[in-house]
Amino acid sequence: MDKSKAQVSVWCIVSLTSIPLIMTLGNSMLIPVLPILEDKVGITSFQSSMIITSYSIAAIFLIPVAGYLSDRFGRKMVILPSLILALIGGLIAGFASWKMDDPYMMIIIGRVIQGIGAAGAMPIVMPLVGDLYQDDDEKISSTLGIIETSNTFGKVLSPILGSIFAAVLWFLPFFSISALSLISILLIFFFVKVPKEKDEPLKFKEFLSNTKEVFKEKGKWLYTIFLNGVLVMLILFSMLFFLSDNLEKVHDIKGVKKGFVLAIPLLLLCISSYVSGRKIKGDLKRMKKIIVISLIAMSTSIVFVGYTSKKLILLLIVTSIVGIAIGALLPALDTIITDNINKELRGTVSSFYSSARFIGVAAGPPIMSLVMKDYLNVSYIVAGVLGFILLFVVFKCINVEEIEKSKKAT
Repeated sequence: MDKSKAQVSVWCIVSLTSIPLIMTLGNSMLIPVLPILEDKVGITSFQSSMIITSYSIAAIFLIPVAGYLSDRFGRKMVILPSLILALIGGLIAGFASWKMDDPYMMIIIGRVIQGIGAAGAMPIVMPLVGDLYQDDDEKISSTLGIIETSNTFGKVLSPILGSIFAAVLWFLPFFSISALSLISILLIFFFVKVPKEKDEPLKFKEFLSNTKEVFKEKGKWLYTIFLNGVLVMLILFSMLFFLSDNLEKVHDIKGVKKGFVLAIPLLLLCISSYVSGRKIKGDLKRMKKIIVISLIAMSTSIVFVGYTSKKLILLLIVTSIVGIAIGALLPALDTIITDNINKELRGTVSSFYSSARFIGVAAGPPIMSLVMKDYLNVSYIVAGVLGFILLFVVFKCINVEEIEKSKKAT
């Protein structure tokens, strides 16, 4: 165990953080660029939202497959080809935008390929952290906090970089994703040393049986974590889509300036995520407390987004509170999953959680594009109500004593 821990260098952690950073940039960077895309490509708001959604839908269905493959053949063997696919997808979308008169369908195809790449890269980082640190709960939770901070930092950089790149060439964000993917490929190849497996990987039938057993035994709290993942990402990405549109149409804030304004709630989300990851320290009771407080703050504040939409300062305050709540929540969800599932199934189970998060990412922009004109306030009230319902489910289904007892028994 000491030998495997010694392998976890600073550059190894930097390499791992590059994956969520780049995969997040690959999606979120396009949000501030969507109004420009609508104008340049001649598409509707709903069609532009599908540029985000197509990436996420591809990931939703393939993440569990990637999770199984990573458990069966190794994390690094899945991550590297996936990053290559993300690189190729960016090139397809970029060249289509550059060279074609009607590039929309090729952009979607490129985004789907990127989503396939994201499916095999981003979700595998969580179980890989668990592998590297084995049973050191405190280091697992603190490193996952850093990983989640990298993810959220990508969201902070996204509107700024997206706006800057689009100001140079409107399709440059697509190419930039490929360039960043190449950097991550090199970092992972040279600096991530995965501990050698001592045991034979599970045969498929045994793996399937064990997976069913895990969900039968731990399903109550696992499904609760999955629902949290769906709702918080649905709220976050629908809010960002609305905010991007609102800043241009209501407040006449465009270009790079819009990118910096969009980054305000995301920066606070990033800071909150980092602090939460540092405070958790593998303490399950503390994780549940953070989840409860975060859900209350998110569900209460999200209701006011629509009502403050014409008052910029109030809107930024409200969206920042939502961002802080979501930022604190995410590391707690990540750690509960990673720290309480056996290594043999860690990749598969965490991949289902990642799929759940991508469902929220996929659904947020198109839903918001359909409701923000006539049902904006109602939609955010519904989001708040769903948050409080989920809070009740957390109280009922996440039993700290049961989870700890189950962990010691395995």
